[in-house]
Amino acid sequence: MNRTGLFIALGLALVIGLLFGIYPELDLKLAAVFYDASTRSFPVKLNTIAAIARDGAMWISWGFALPALVALLVKLVRPDRPLLMSGRAIMFLLVTLILSAGILTNLTFKSYWGRPRPVVVTQFNGPQEFVPWWDPRGSCARNCSFFSGEGATAFWTYAPAALTPPAWRPLAYAAATLFGVMTSVLRMAFGGHFFTDVAAAGLVTFLVIWLAYGYIYRWPSTRLSDESIDAALTRLAWPAYRFLQKWRGRDVGPSPSV
Repeated sequence: MNRTGLFIALGLALVIGLLFGIYPELDLKLAAVFYDASTRSFPVKLNTIAAIARDGAMWISWGFALPALVALLVKLVRPDRPLLMSGRAIMFLLVTLILSAGILTNLTFKSYWGRPRPVVVTQFNGPQEFVPWWDPRGSCARNCSFFSGEGATAFWTYAPAALTPPAWRPLAYAAATLFGVMTSVLRMAFGGHFFTDVAAAGLVTFLVIWLAYGYIYRWPSTRLSDESIDAALTRLAWPAYRFLQKWRGRDVGPSPSV
């Protein structure tokens, strides 16, 4: 999560944004690679193995977030005990996942950016008109194409990769990139997304992770500590924990972090 990675991501965003903005038909040509004109369909969509691979990719991504989620829930139930893992890691993993694969995709762009998916545009035997990535005025009403939620979830594996030991980090980043690309290509093969949908997913997700990593780990003015996060969670969960303990006949007193 250094500046080199940021410059590469911003450079790719500029090139892809301009190229596919000026020549939007490139999105159609790339989608046509996976389209079978004789059957008027995207054949991979009917492939059982491909469907299993699609679901498996999401399970793998969420599997990386599971330890952080479990550690957070245990802390909320038992605030008298220390966190099971680094507080900064919990915050970093869960916040980046919620932002990139949840709020920015499903609750924001996919709900209000009316770009139809490849499988429903007229060029591929669908009823809706194709629109370029930059145009939110498409006829899609909900769960639209721009940008890819599953692509964002797959590329989110950059976050756990950023927490690996420095010696392993380049390999982890390469694995996360390959995983995100393979998942994104699969979504294109299903006719679920255009290239710019999955490219935007990867670039936006990387930017969210880069900013969160800087905020939590790197920048002196905002850098957090595991102890401060543990204490904050203790204060948050203690009132409910104390109430429950008093109901069971045992007053644990005020939060130890107060």
